[in-house]
Order: sequence, then structure tokens, then C-alpha cells
Amino acid sequence: MVPLNRRQFLKVAGAASVSIGTARFIHCGSEKLMKPNIIYINVDDLGWKDVGYMGSEYYKTPNIDRLARKGVTFTNAYAPAANCAPSRACSLTGQYTPHHGIYTVKSSERGESRTRKLIPVANKTVLDDWQKPIAEDLKEVGYITAHVGKWHLGEDPKTQGFDVNTGGSVYGHPESYFSPYRNKYLKDGPEGEYLTDRLTDEAIRFVEAQQNETFFLHLSYYSVHSPLQPKPEKVEKYKRKDKDGLHHNPRYAAMVESVDENVGRLLEKLALLDLEDNTVIVFTSDNGGVWQHTSQKPLRACKGSYYEGGIRVPLIARWLGNIRGGRASDVPVSGIDFYPTFLKLTDAPKSDEKILDGASLMPLLLGNGHIGERPLFWHFPIYLENGNPETRDPVFRTRPGSVIRMGDWKLHEYFEDGSIELYNLNEDIGEMQNLAVKHVDKVQELHRKLVEWRSSIGAPVPSIQNPDYDIEYDRKMRFKT
Repeated sequence: MVPLNRRQFLKVAGAASVSIGTARFIHCGSEKLMKPNIIYINVDDLGWKDVGYMGSEYYKTPNIDRLARKGVTFTNAYAPAANCAPSRACSLTGQYTPHHGIYTVKSSERGESRTRKLIPVANKTVLDDWQKPIAEDLKEVGYITAHVGKWHLGEDPKTQGFDVNTGGSVYGHPESYFSPYRNKYLKDGPEGEYLTDRLTDEAIRFVEAQQNETFFLHLSYYSVHSPLQPKPEKVEKYKRKDKDGLHHNPRYAAMVESVDENVGRLLEKLALLDLEDNTVIVFTSDNGGVWQHTSQKPLRACKGSYYEGGIRVPLIARWLGNIRGGRASDVPVSGIDFYPTFLKLTDAPKSDEKILDGASLMPLLLGNGHIGERPLFWHFPIYLENGNPETRDPVFRTRPGSVIRMGDWKLHEYFEDGSIELYNLNEDIGEMQNLAVKHVDKVQELHRKLVEWRSSIGAPVPSIQNPDYDIEYDRKMRFKT
């Protein structure tokens, strides 16, 4: 007798026993509880506007667009931080940055010391094992867990709940997108093999091996992070398409296309294995696009900045047969919401000591409820160099501060001088008109909430003056032409 796969078992058992997050079927005379598979796809540095379904005519992403048509898209989705490591730490733990202490990549003392007025808070570069990422909770309820691709939170994700690690290490970008990869956790392929293709091969092998089990796959592409190393044959057509006056890089566009092709390969494999109806797919990015490579207009700025271009990201969730597709939600959501959503999907219990800062998105996914208006927060008591014409100043993408968004309103506070910026995103998505003077009551309301939040979470605020700071030099660098 040919063994039935998961979906066929469900059909035999009957649909009447299906409930949120679980399905029941009879196997060898006993009832077995089945939970949905979860595939969490996180693309590195993919901007909010760098996909077709968000309106781009330059980037061609037919497979991602098809995923969007079959799922729920979130137009006000945010990364929990503006660059790689802190964003990933937040999404995998369900916690804001002060809980785990990862605020940036490498040192928090980025940029030239003479331009840093404050001594920034020290930065952690490794996620502590006790932080308990989502994979550990899912293992406890029977999931086989795999990480494929970029990790960037320590040496090996197998110390933090993953049964399988392919390609994940402390490094934030690959030595090469073409084999040999020089990655101790990824065996080299044939010379010239493309990394994005190879990671998808490994993801597909995992899915095939676990098709009759329940699995969680964290597919974390290194693309489209630098170095920009696309397949050469894809570049030329994008050189002829840049007609809208925005800043686009054909090499970057070719790498986006490779990601899209590989998302399509994975979707096709799920269909061939009859796993679509019981696999939840979450597709997103870890931060906004890189300014040198792509434009996020009408959003302001880029990766590393806490203006919208640095933190707003594409987000799609698909669960065929359970989530009604073709819908868009404008509710502000964040990567910190993934952890509680995955717990709700799988009926996994939260340990008493685990702090979760996000909310389950299940009411929005199922279309049967709301999560209520709530503030979203970002805290970055650090410096990040290499500003550009769209950031607050040309010296830093980020100077120490905090941000709160609630409803249509977004407030930035900067710790060096106590300055405040206030924007109404419904009327000014590009954050060009600072309304702090015009709406003093709103500033007071949001700032009070921000201060109370920092106090409740124990968020460190830098206050020690940097003895190397040179105010005249800093002014010169800020206003140089």
C-alpha cells in the first residue's frame, strides 16, 4: 500500500474536524493531531517597493506577486529594526531590542568619534541561548525545525532550537554568491553554482524529507545583500528598463529576480507534494532597501535609518484553504508579531517566563477580528554611519534615539539634543513635513507613551558625553556640500 501524505490523510479523516491551527486524522487506529507546516522566508535587504505587487514596474517578481494574490498582504508592515542582526533577533524572539541587547551589527561606535556627541550603549552581537527563539517552542510541540541561509546571530542556529542548519553562521553576507562559497556550514557545489539556487535546493530537500511530518523552515536568503553578484545573463535587460527617474541598479534587480524564481520553485514543490493547504508561508524582509542600490520613494531614506524607507518592508502571509486570499491590510504590524502568531497557529504554549512584545496576527489573517490600535516602538541607542541626502544628516543614517508609531502618527526622538520630529503618515508618507510645533498635544501624548515604554522595558538611554566630540567638526561634516 502506498503511504498517504499529510493532505491525503486529512481528506480521509474528513474536514469536519479541522480547527484553527490544527487538523485531526485517524492513523493506525488512533487519533493524531496535525498542525500546519510553517515556512518563514526572510529576504535580506529587500525594500518595500522592490516587488511587483507593491507597484514596481522595474522589478519583475511574478512568483512573489502570485503569492500575494493568494494570501494577505500588509501595506504597513515593519521590520523591528533598520538593519540585519537586530531585526532578525527581534522577529525570532518576539521581543524589542532592549530585551536582547542586539542594536546593530558589530560595534555601536560606528562612524568617526569626533562626530559622536554621546557614548553609545554597548552592543551585543550574539543572541544568548537563553533567549529561546521560536524554533525551540515549536520543537516542544513536535515540529522538525530547519534553518537555511543567513543566521547572523551566533555561530550555529542548532544551539537555539533548529534541528538542521544549512549555511547559517555568524557572518552577515556571503564570501561569494557563486561556488566555492567558503562557508563551513554549506558544502561547496559545482563551480559556478549560484547560492540562491543552492539554498532553495536545500530547502526543497528538507521539505521532501519531512513531507509526512510537521516542520518549521526558516528560509533566510543571503540575497539581496551585497556583494551584488547576480547571474550575468539577467543583468542586461534591466539596463534598458530604468525609465522612471528613480535610482535603480540592474545588478540588484537581477538578484531580486533570482530570489523570485526560487520562491516560485519552492511554491511549485509544495504543490507537487500536495502540501499547499497545510503549509503557512510568511514572506518578508529584514529591513528596508540599501540607498546605493534601490529607491524606496515615496518613502524616505533607506536601510539603517528609522524613517519609513529603512523599516517598512513587504509582508505576505498565505495559507491556502484557511486564509482567504487576495486581501490587503493597512493595519500597522511588525516582525515582533511573528512569534505570537506562530504560537497561535500551532497551539504551542508560551512559557511563563517568556516576554512577548508583539500580538498574534491571526484575527487579521482569518479576517474575523482586529488586534486593536497599539503603539509600535523602535529603540536604537547607537550610531550608524554613512548618511545620505534622505537621512537626517549626511554623517549618520542613525543617531541615538527612539521612535513610536501609533495610528497615523509617528514620532522620532533624538538623544543627542532632545529634538523631536512628528509626522502624519496618512498625509505625509515621505516624512517631509515635521509637525512637532503645530501639534504640541500630539507630541506630548506620544512622547509620554515612548518614555513610559522605555521605562517599562528597561531600555538604556545614552547620556555620557563623548570626550572626543568636536562640535565644530560635526557641524562642518553635517553641512558640507
